[in-house]
Amino acid sequence: MARNDGRIASEMRPVVIERNCLWTCPGSCQIKFGRTRVLTTARFADSVPPFLEGKGSGWLTAEYAMMPGSTPKNRKSRGSDGRSTEIQRLIGRSLRAVVDLTKFGPMTLQVDTDVIEADGGTRTAAITGAFIAVIDAVAAQFGAEAIDKIMTDSIAAISVGVVDGIALADLDYSEDVRAEVDFNLVRLGRNGFVEVQGTGEKNSFDRSALNQMLDIGESCLNDLKLKQKQALGDLWRFD
Repeated sequence: MARNDGRIASEMRPVVIERNCLWTCPGSCQIKFGRTRVLTTARFADSVPPFLEGKGSGWLTAEYAMMPGSTPKNRKSRGSDGRSTEIQRLIGRSLRAVVDLTKFGPMTLQVDTDVIEADGGTRTAAITGAFIAVIDAVAAQFGAEAIDKIMTDSIAAISVGVVDGIALADLDYSEDVRAEVDFNLVRLGRNGFVEVQGTGEKNSFDRSALNQMLDIGESCLNDLKLKQKQALGDLWRFD
């Protein structure tokens, strides 16, 4: 099928990663997947949730929000809703999978993701960019040498789906709203999946379609890992 931006089925939109885009925060990253643009900040706070007090372990928390002007038609209201809560929990779970919380003591790594422009794939863009912000926050707080101790792997995420019976990578909004099947893949750099979210929105899907979506998704995740590596430069510590 011909996609509206000319991509082939397995091709991502152009991805741009900008590190240290805010001077006010030790870790910050703006990431673009086509017209989708997400800003992430990361910083440490000298406290932990009550359930971790006195246990010597740290914590990582994530928040997700869409700016009022992030969608083209209607103003997005400020404040949390069910969708935002679901997404921020996914972001937190994903990042905690690559952070050894026992290595930085009773502190909380606060990660905030804000969608500036939304054209599909905001949650996967948020996870991919948040990893960059977390690395910079760790390096700023503890020094670059601590990355090897605190971070256990890299992590990235991509959306895939089936539109008009064809598996597509990195759906934009016009494709996402027509998708028969919607998938989000979150994977470690060393190939272990952290999350596979898949839903038959309009149709069921068979094992063959599942394998095809996983194949094109993993190809994109390999490309995202390379883009993260290029963005981090000397701070990259992962296989």
